[in-house]
Amino acid sequence: MLGIIIGVGAVISMVAVGQGAQSAVESQIASLGTNVLIVFPGSIQQGGVRSGAGSRTSLTLGDVNAIREQCLSVALVSPNTRVGRQIVAGNLNWGTSIQGGSPEFFEIRDWQLASGEFYTEQDERGSTKVCVLGQTVVQNLFGGQDPVGQIVRVGNLPFIVTGTLKSKGQTSWGQDQDDIVVAPFSTVQRKIQGVDHVGSILISAVSKEMIPTAQREVTELLRARHKIQPWEEDDFTIRNQSEIANAATATSSIMTMLLGSIASVSLIVGGIGIMNIMLVSVTERTREIGIRMSIGARRSDILQQFLIEAMMLSVAGGLVGIALGLASSSLISRFAGWPVFVAPSAVGLAFLFSGFVGVFFGYYPARKAAALSPIEALRYE
Repeated sequence: MLGIIIGVGAVISMVAVGQGAQSAVESQIASLGTNVLIVFPGSIQQGGVRSGAGSRTSLTLGDVNAIREQCLSVALVSPNTRVGRQIVAGNLNWGTSIQGGSPEFFEIRDWQLASGEFYTEQDERGSTKVCVLGQTVVQNLFGGQDPVGQIVRVGNLPFIVTGTLKSKGQTSWGQDQDDIVVAPFSTVQRKIQGVDHVGSILISAVSKEMIPTAQREVTELLRARHKIQPWEEDDFTIRNQSEIANAATATSSIMTMLLGSIASVSLIVGGIGIMNIMLVSVTERTREIGIRMSIGARRSDILQQFLIEAMMLSVAGGLVGIALGLASSSLISRFAGWPVFVAPSAVGLAFLFSGFVGVFFGYYPARKAAALSPIEALRYE
């Protein structure tokens, strides 16, 4: 039974780790927002040298307004710009990212308030010096105290804190989403950066199913606005959140299958152990088999007897293995800090596989026992 116990326990715990990682990746992707498309400027090419994505300044507020008004599959749009700066509160300072975005930014990112309130469309139109702080910034500048109504300085510019954001944690690539200050786009663009272009455009489609349609509409609109000929490349790039999510979850699924496959080798080894033990049992009980057959037991009765014994061994091992797998998953989550998710389907599959192992590896010994000649079995010593 030991091989079955270890095999089932290993399968359950490994699959739990893999599915836990997959669930964590999916939640991190979801924290980026709902039905999101991101439009980035393209690259500059001079003398055959391409400067890389984002080096153009091809996106404008006119593009943002055109997408908002003309793309029917788009629900929300926010111009974005991002710059790193040192911010000061009292005698403390902290280097962070200042994100410029319209009030729709928070709805697109599905970012909730921890305290205070968001800035308004009026603040955006008036380039008001107000901001909302992420939890990492709050901890480092205010020690966790509520900073609403306080003033933070970016260079010589004072900003009034209107609210704080709930924590989103790290992304799957290790970026701290809470280390951020969000201010009106026009304020950051004009008073901090001093530019007239848009860094990127954040878009939310009306539904998940409409993301491809929204992407097509935005592409066609921007190509027309930027007067790009049919044979020319786009001077912008659109990132689809669904593509990122599918790639990440596909990788996690492969890892889960790999972990489960490796662990299932233990089940096969356990099955071979059961077969060997049953073969020894047939040899040791040869006289018993001969006596049973001489008083009327049929070959099918002998076959059934040894099959049931093999199945009982594997099923009992499977039950104990399930308990071991659940316990080990809990310990991994508690002491290693890894996310785990024990799916009932994984438990049921491991148990059924243990029963199959009993039947598969128990059949040969049972068939050998049933094939014994009663006369030779009675003579066996």
